[in-house]
Amino acid sequence: QRLGGVGEGSRAIDGSMPIESLFPRLKDAGYQVMSPQTVYYNCVAWAAHEDDRWWWPDPSSYWPEGAPREVRLEAFVHTFSLLGYEPCDAEDLEPGFEKIAIYVGQHGLPTHVARQLSNGRWTSKLGKLEDIEHSLAGLSNSMYGQVAQIMRRPTLNQ
Repeated sequence: QRLGGVGEGSRAIDGSMPIESLFPRLKDAGYQVMSPQTVYYNCVAWAAHEDDRWWWPDPSSYWPEGAPREVRLEAFVHTFSLLGYEPCDAEDLEPGFEKIAIYVGQHGLPTHVARQLSNGRWTSKLGKLEDIEHSLAGLSNSMYGQVAQIMRRPTLNQ
């Protein structure tokens, strides 16, 4: 039996329940819906600045060449290092850098990836649901678990 999204890149989050039911801390932490629901991409793709394909280390999804196709924190860290990210300790906004946060569930397996916005808040694609703007704490202690690794890279000219 799989927990919501574990091993699926949050495919299990399908819109059958309201966002605040799935992520109760969002109500107090505050969030804003930024896009309509879509099944074309997930949180990992969104963190990598893509919105046209589903990223997950399974054979039916896109995964960067040279990245280990494993649902392990170390594999996700390696995957994002291929995109120019390096581990760092602070979630605070840092001029000249963009950041991602990798969440792990109770078994230590990656469940979600969020990307920091230029205003210091974070953005996430919630499975098949919307993209939202939120605080990191807003998604903690939910099916996504806790932030296990923050990574950063020099800001790219988008």
